[in-house]
Amino acid sequence: MQKAEQAITIRALSAADHDAVAALNRAAFGGEDEVGIIDRLRRDDLVAVELVAVQAGAILGHILLSVLPTTMDGRPVRALALAPVAVLPGQQRKGIGGRLIEAALEEGRRLGFEAVIVLGHPVYYPRFGFSAVLARRLASPFQGEAFMALELVPGALAGQAGAVTYPSAFGI
Repeated sequence: MQKAEQAITIRALSAADHDAVAALNRAAFGGEDEVGIIDRLRRDDLVAVELVAVQAGAILGHILLSVLPTTMDGRPVRALALAPVAVLPGQQRKGIGGRLIEAALEEGRRLGFEAVIVLGHPVYYPRFGFSAVLARRLASPFQGEAFMALELVPGALAGQAGAVTYPSAFGI
């Protein structure tokens, strides 16, 4: 009989997790780009939600939501950028990323944010409610099916035209 696997828990990131999260993002993305974005978002105090997935004391996944200046028809929208979300390569396709996304979106709602913007896989993110159609009215450096939005508050992105302004931490 096999020993039962220890449950995966989702929790807030602690300062002690920084090195493990950097290593995880390097492994998941194959480089330093996301590590740099994370460091700059933290330094610029733009992090709104940062969670990790942990099993037996090991960090298997990480997600970060940061403040993203957004307007719709000239009014401010309390929006977040979802970037990055990472899962260790050997642990992918087990639902860890999905659990991180759902937990982060719920925390964003709890904190009073109205919308989340992501540049991501156009087949994956719609399962969480993200829509490229909803994002089309937002001027940004990105367009197309990979640029998606999700309303945490119904009607938050209702209007004719809006814009998102990515902070310099993203290097855009």
